[in-house]
Amino acid sequence: MEFRVGELFCGPGGLASAAKSARVEAKGKIYSISHAWATDYDKDTCATYRYNICPDNPKSVVCCDIRKLSLKKLEKISPIDALAFGFPCNDYSVVGEQRGMDGVYGPLYSYGVKALKYFQPKFFLAENVGGLRNANDGKSLDKILCELEQVGYVITPHLYKFEQYGVPQARHRIIIIGIRKDIKVNFYVPAPNRVIPASCREAIENPPIPKHALNNELTKQSQQVIARLQYIRPGENAFTATLPEKLRLNVRGAKISQIYKRLDPDKPAYTVTGSGGGGTHVYHWKEDRALTNRERARLQTFPDDFVFIGSKESVRKQIGMAVPPLGTKSIFEAVLKSFAGVDYPKIEANIKNSVYDNRTNTQQLLLLENGKYVAC
Repeated sequence: MEFRVGELFCGPGGLASAAKSARVEAKGKIYSISHAWATDYDKDTCATYRYNICPDNPKSVVCCDIRKLSLKKLEKISPIDALAFGFPCNDYSVVGEQRGMDGVYGPLYSYGVKALKYFQPKFFLAENVGGLRNANDGKSLDKILCELEQVGYVITPHLYKFEQYGVPQARHRIIIIGIRKDIKVNFYVPAPNRVIPASCREAIENPPIPKHALNNELTKQSQQVIARLQYIRPGENAFTATLPEKLRLNVRGAKISQIYKRLDPDKPAYTVTGSGGGGTHVYHWKEDRALTNRERARLQTFPDDFVFIGSKESVRKQIGMAVPPLGTKSIFEAVLKSFAGVDYPKIEANIKNSVYDNRTNTQQLLLLENGKYVAC
């Protein structure tokens, strides 16, 4: 059984890579996922996706602002059995202003809901940052979950810690799996498969990256940045390290812990981001420099033959905004096993649908903490 997947907000192809590599064999049948169509608004991102995911069918990638896109146009390209959408996280990320539904990007999830209502695929995967739990005092996630249910799906939301699934990076993302209600297939959260998290040293050095590898250009560092990094030890940042007065940062308010932060080589990397000014590029644990884009791609579990198209800054953004293929492969395989009737190690979802609170006349989202569900 092959599920044809359509993607909204497709990014450079992290979810698509995971979907294409997921495969389950049961009772003489092969369960797999194939590309049908994808859409994104960024030209470089779409070019990267075409090059790596569907080079023989470039017209299946539509570069367009989703607010101006006709679902009928996508339907003409191919019917779908599954939908994936990592809706923009800008207004939910903890490194942003967290404007939630009040931001420009916050409401864009609704286009995923519209696509589900229009296409009625057998299952969907939706992805966003962990900060979605707290946006608008938890009401954003609650609203999204309610709307996904209302279009006919049994949903399983869960905050995945991708370092527990083989990704050498502490990247925590909310993944929502929905199975169409009439299908009667039960999905469960796959259990973590990595007892000891992969280290960033292991990811970057094993095997060594060839010097002239694609997307491996060094970032030019100023003499002041080099001097500052010489005082910062592995795992430290510009605020926890002991710096001379002339090298200290004059920053008021919140001191973001990732500014000029060196990696700890024996631990997973901290979260790779797609934007930010000086000091946010992820820094090598030993060498006085920022990581190259290829090193960052390895932390995101993209293979070395995955080519990113665009300027160095464009590629940085694509990598940072992508979904790690290795982490989501486990989730797609769990979906396929659910349809195939194959049992697999599972855990309880740590996000539960909201309950109505009679005292306050409000809905409350429940999160699993220390074995108990508590109100968000």
